[in-house]
Amino acid sequence: MKKKNSKSLERDGEMLPEYDFRDGVRGKHYQAYRKGHTVTIHKNDGTSVVQHFKLEEGAVVLDPDVQAHFPNSMAVNKALRCLIPLLPKKTRSKERERV
Repeated sequence: MKKKNSKSLERDGEMLPEYDFRDGVRGKHYQAYRKGHTVTIHKNDGTSVVQHFKLEEGAVVLDPDVQAHFPNSMAVNKALRCLIPLLPKKTRSKERERV
C-alpha cells in the first residue's frame, strides 16, 4: 500500500472533513492552561506517567489579534523597547530597581 503524502491531504488550506469544530468553544481551557496543567500518559504496559506543565517565569501569552502583528520574541521585544522611553520616569526607575 502506498503511503499518502501529507501534501496530497491538503485542499487549498481547507480543513479536512474529519475535523469538525462547529460545537467547539474558543478559549474553553485558557485560564486553566495559564495556571498550569497536568497530562497523564497511559502506556501500553498499563503504567501511567503524570507530567505537570506550567508557564515559565517571564513567559507572556499574546492574544491572537496581537500575535498576528508580532511573529516572534524579537519583534515583541523591539516594539516594547520603543515604548520604554515613553513611560514616566518614576515607572522606569522602579523597573530598573527590580532588575
